[in-house]
Amino acid sequence: MIRLFVFDLDGTLVDSLHDLSDSANELLASCGGAPLEMDAVGRMVGEGAAALVARVFAAAGVEKPVDALDRFLAIYDTRLLNHTRAYEGVPEVISELGARASLAVLTNKPIEATRRILDGLNLSRLFDADAVLGGDGPHPRKPDPAGLQTLCARVNVAASDAMLVGDSLVDWETARHGGTQICLARYGFGFWEFPHDRLDGRERLIDSPGDLLTFS
Repeated sequence: MIRLFVFDLDGTLVDSLHDLSDSANELLASCGGAPLEMDAVGRMVGEGAAALVARVFAAAGVEKPVDALDRFLAIYDTRLLNHTRAYEGVPEVISELGARASLAVLTNKPIEATRRILDGLNLSRLFDADAVLGGDGPHPRKPDPAGLQTLCARVNVAASDAMLVGDSLVDWETARHGGTQICLARYGFGFWEFPHDRLDGRERLIDSPGDLLTFS
């Protein structure tokens, strides 16, 4: 029985790719770089803003300024909710899951941006404030399992009774390191680059958030 569902944010609960791509391309343009395709940016997301910025500049063939990360975060801060939306069915599914299990969010996105997105999309009501962990908190970023283990301990749930729901290799590795079950959202942009040869049959795969309701 799954007693705790821990959700990734980008590509799992919300489709934030448009705003991330626009922000990255605005930064590139300010440095004389040509814009990247949205799908290309999507393949760079998952390990935090610093990794995304480094990958964007490398892909564009432009030298990364020393303040690139700060500039990206400032730009993205003005675009967080321009196009970002919850995936279809997410509010209803999370609400139903919350009636039978504990819920949490574990993301590599900074916590302030995470909370603003959850607030803006009326999703924060579904998660206790201390059950939402960002990538700039006291724990190392995913795939380090410390944040996941903390969320399990918070509600006294054994790792084997928890499931991490994400869309990327980073999420898969986090669950493996933390000893939890893993569900991969094939609809998320993080799954585009998932190395399928890493799948070992122990994963649950979903094509829409509603598929989570079939789990027990």
